[in-house]
Amino acid sequence: MTDTVVNPAVLGGEATERGTAAGAVVSEVGDFWALLKPRVMTLVVFTGFVGLTLAPGDLHPVLAGIAVLCIAVGAGAAGAINMWYERDIDALMTRTRNRPIPAGRMEPDNALSFGVFLALGAVVLLAVATNWLAAALLALSIGFYIFVYTIWLKRKTPQNIVIGGAAGAFPPIIGWVAVTGDISLAPLVLFAIIFFWTPPHFWALALYSSGDYARAGVPMMPVVRGQRATKRLMLIYTLLLLPLAVAPTALGFAGALYGIVALVMGLLFVAAAWRVLSEVDPGKSDRAARQMFGFSILYLFVLFALLAVDGGVGGLP
Repeated sequence: MTDTVVNPAVLGGEATERGTAAGAVVSEVGDFWALLKPRVMTLVVFTGFVGLTLAPGDLHPVLAGIAVLCIAVGAGAAGAINMWYERDIDALMTRTRNRPIPAGRMEPDNALSFGVFLALGAVVLLAVATNWLAAALLALSIGFYIFVYTIWLKRKTPQNIVIGGAAGAFPPIIGWVAVTGDISLAPLVLFAIIFFWTPPHFWALALYSSGDYARAGVPMMPVVRGQRATKRLMLIYTLLLLPLAVAPTALGFAGALYGIVALVMGLLFVAAAWRVLSEVDPGKSDRAARQMFGFSILYLFVLFALLAVDGGVGGLP
């Protein structure tokens, strides 16, 4: 019998190749995941779940889970198609230039195909699992984000996020309709809360990223109207949001605990906007805007978490 001598260098080379291939697969999966805008998706899924939880009626837990999954996948699909369309401006902005397409890690057509496949799959699955109205609303929210916000408004008007932000306000209605099959006042109030929350939330980001938007030619409010005007609008929106956020208690589909916390959080949101408006030093102003942006996420999370816990105490309209 002849002994076979194995060259350790060969084994090492093979192991390195296998490790490289595995790393490439993980990296590719990570890039597809990044296309879904997971941070945005998390908030969308949560508000959709709360709408589903608040809705009167029963939905089998498996179907409820599918409904939440469809909302998540639909939001991710919209994000993927958005990245496909905005790859040119993403490459010019510090905040977005490392996304998979502008960084050269993914072909644009692959991102588009991925987004379209997920969008169609989410809408059809939601229709089969719940009802066609919920599926139609999911399709509407995806289409609104892509065609109205991304393609039409974002590069043309500083009101882009005001109008286009409606896309992100649909999930509570979709969750509600998945259970009930119809639309009533309660989910519309939840829609309005998110709709009025979106401009000050996003403009806080735009304030400290205005150089990026100017370089990319995107007419965000601070770029077109200036920082001072944007800050005044942020304060106005937080003031409009203050009574609106308390409306669930006033209308009887949330309890006193929610109403008290919503009022306190709303006053803190107004105070954050006032601090941003009052700060004239550029460095400190950016810091105040960053803090307001972070607080705005906490604000919406706390409100909807309390709605899930303290909601449904009265007769739901």
